[in-house]
Amino acid sequence: MIHRFRLNGRNIVLDVNSGTIHTVDDLTYDILGLYLEYMENDIIEILKDKYDIDEILESLNEINELVENGLLFSKDVDMSYSLDNYKPSVRALCVHPAHDCNLNCDYCFASSGSYNQQKSHMAIETGRRCIDFLIDNSGNNRLLEIDFFGGEPLLNFEVVKDMVNYAKQKGKEHDKEFSFTITTNATLLDDESVEFINKNMYNVVLSLDGRKEINDRFRHNYANVGTYETIVKNIQKLLKDRGEKEYYIRGTYTRYNLDFTEDVKAIADLGYREISLEPVVSEDSKYAIREEDLPLIFNEYERLMNYCIQKEKESDPINFYHFNIDLNGGPCTLKRITGCGAGFEYLAVDPAGKIYPCHQFVGMDEYMMGNVFDGIKDGGLGNIFLNNNIYTKQECKNCWAKFYCSGGCHASNLKLGGGLEKTYRLGCDITKKRLECAIALQVERLMGE
Repeated sequence: MIHRFRLNGRNIVLDVNSGTIHTVDDLTYDILGLYLEYMENDIIEILKDKYDIDEILESLNEINELVENGLLFSKDVDMSYSLDNYKPSVRALCVHPAHDCNLNCDYCFASSGSYNQQKSHMAIETGRRCIDFLIDNSGNNRLLEIDFFGGEPLLNFEVVKDMVNYAKQKGKEHDKEFSFTITTNATLLDDESVEFINKNMYNVVLSLDGRKEINDRFRHNYANVGTYETIVKNIQKLLKDRGEKEYYIRGTYTRYNLDFTEDVKAIADLGYREISLEPVVSEDSKYAIREEDLPLIFNEYERLMNYCIQKEKESDPINFYHFNIDLNGGPCTLKRITGCGAGFEYLAVDPAGKIYPCHQFVGMDEYMMGNVFDGIKDGGLGNIFLNNNIYTKQECKNCWAKFYCSGGCHASNLKLGGGLEKTYRLGCDITKKRLECAIALQVERLMGE
């Protein structure tokens, strides 16, 4: 299987199964579109009025050589069989210290932090049991991860601090090494939390939607007061002393700002270089992405790609998260097949200690897998997630993007695609366009132009 596309004046061909990227001339591009369907003599006959016959023959010989070397139309080595005997162990927990938030963002999938439940905060004992559970279920995994999420985790900062310190202590006892990430709306950052985060958090995700008017339209408090000024001031405070440690400014775009390149620019103009801006996933017709928005979104990703190229030419590059792609191999084969590991390698824990496949399933009783005190009670759910992969989803099997998106987000597929075994089609279309732009951007970098 190959995928051909034209972008930024280049003809780009992806060999799906080998991951090889080719830039080709118009003749080769046209031949590749006919290669599997027609015999060589037929291809010559079809193209002889457009190209010189000797050039057609030369291009066909080059293509045949690439095919023989497994760099074009390479076969898919179906790895689904390897999952039959795969016994996953937990590598990461997404911990919710608080089902509570001081903001009331319009598009929040977590119902302003409560996940459609009564607002609650995690107890210190429960936080420590999260660490014990992860160690007990980590198998041979030595490197473990705790992601603090919410709600707003800084509303229960004492538990965050205690968990970090407890994990470091237990890690030494069990020869495990922990890394920590925190996602925060940044409005509650103060000197103490900034110092602690910069000292202990491997990564920090800070929420900001871009331009002030866009951010404040959706990201406001319960008094409907926008948060932009507070967020920017606090982010500046945190990043001033963060050094080389990782961070991301993470925003959301809706159909109210389909010109979202302007929001990326606004974030970059503040001096931030690590940026993620993602489409809202929602059923709310007021701001949810619609099919008729796709042409505008596709054009906007191309515009954003060219902005990234221009920034690199100016020696002032930005790192846009969804344009990150490794042309030299990327994730291991298992990750390419199964994606994020939700439900079997990556789990979420709510303030009461209940375990779910990931943070987006929290509060859905039918997906509650157990708790950190008694362990996993429904191991079958993990197998369901493991076996919803690119080789079992009919819509993924013949998709050129399958090894990059790994079947998409389970929660989005369930909520908007019709089931775990389905795909959220609008999300697929957006992902494929982002991938094309990401590949084209990498090609520009490699070709030095």
